[in-house]
Amino acid sequence: MTFSDRPASRRTVLTGLAAATVAAPFFGQLAASAPAYAGTENDLYDNNTDLYTSTENPVTEGTDYGRRYRRHEQLDRYLSKPSAPPKTAIMAIHGGQIERGTSELCLAIAGYDPADVEKPLVTQGFHDYWMFEGMRSVDNRELHVSSVNCDDHVARGIAASHLNVLSLHGCQYSQLAMPEKMIWPSVSDPKLVVVGGLNTVFRAALVTELNQAGFPAVDAFAPEYAENLRNYAGGITTNICNRTATGTGAQLEITEDMRRSLFGPQVTDFDWKSGRLETWDNARFRGFTDACRRAIATVEAGQVIL
Repeated sequence: MTFSDRPASRRTVLTGLAAATVAAPFFGQLAASAPAYAGTENDLYDNNTDLYTSTENPVTEGTDYGRRYRRHEQLDRYLSKPSAPPKTAIMAIHGGQIERGTSELCLAIAGYDPADVEKPLVTQGFHDYWMFEGMRSVDNRELHVSSVNCDDHVARGIAASHLNVLSLHGCQYSQLAMPEKMIWPSVSDPKLVVVGGLNTVFRAALVTELNQAGFPAVDAFAPEYAENLRNYAGGITTNICNRTATGTGAQLEITEDMRRSLFGPQVTDFDWKSGRLETWDNARFRGFTDACRRAIATVEAGQVIL
C-alpha cells in the first residue's frame, strides 16, 4: 500500500489479516535469508549479561542505566471459572536516552501514564511491560544491545510467557534507504514507522491501524520494501520480540522525526526525559498509542490460550 491509496476501512482489517496468514510461508523464507537486526556490529557489549558484568567497560545500574518492568497478578482461584493470563507484553529494550521516546510509548501502550507508572491511562486492557533505559547525559549509544542479543533474564521470561510481544525501537529515516517515489508520491516525509516481527497477523493489524490513524507505516516484509528494510524487519527467531510462546512477535522501528512529532510542538523538549514527560500528553501521542492498542486488541481477539 502506498500512502496515496485510500485508507482501508476498519472492516477490511480481518481480510488483510487472513491474507497475511496465507502469505506466511513466503515471509518465513524471506526472514530465513535476511538478517533482521541493525547495529550489532557497533555494539560495545555482546549481550545484556556482558553489559551487566563487564569489568573492561563497567557500568552501574541506577546511574548509567535502569530497568523497569511490570507483571500483572493473575490468579485461577476456581476450577469452574478459569482466568486467562495476559497475552501481550510491551518492550522498550533501548529506552530512556538510547532511542528516545520509546520508554514513554511503551508505558502508554501498556496503559500507564509515562510520567507516573502508578497512574493508569485506561480502565481495562493493561499489558505487562519491560524496559531497559539509558540514564547518561552523553554516550548512551554505548548501552545499546541488539534485539537478537537481549538475554536479560526478566525480559526473556516475560517474552516467553506471552503469546505476543510488541517491541519499540527508534531509528533515523536516512538509515532505512527507502524507495522514495514508491512511498511518497510527492514530497518525502521522514516521519515513518517500519513494522516488523514474525507475527504476520500482528504486523498487518499494526500497519492498518497506524495508517488509518494518520501515522505512515509500512510492513518490512512487503515485497516492495523487503530488500531495503531487511536489517529492520525483526525477522530472526532470536529477536526478543519473537521469543514468545508462539515464537513470533512484532516490532516498530519509529524514525526520530516521527517520535519527535509525538511530543508536542516544542521539539527541543524531546531531547531530554524531563521535556518528554512534559509534552507527551497530546492528541497526536495518544492517537499513536491508541492505534497500537487497537492492533493488539485485534490480534488478541483471534487468539486462544489452550
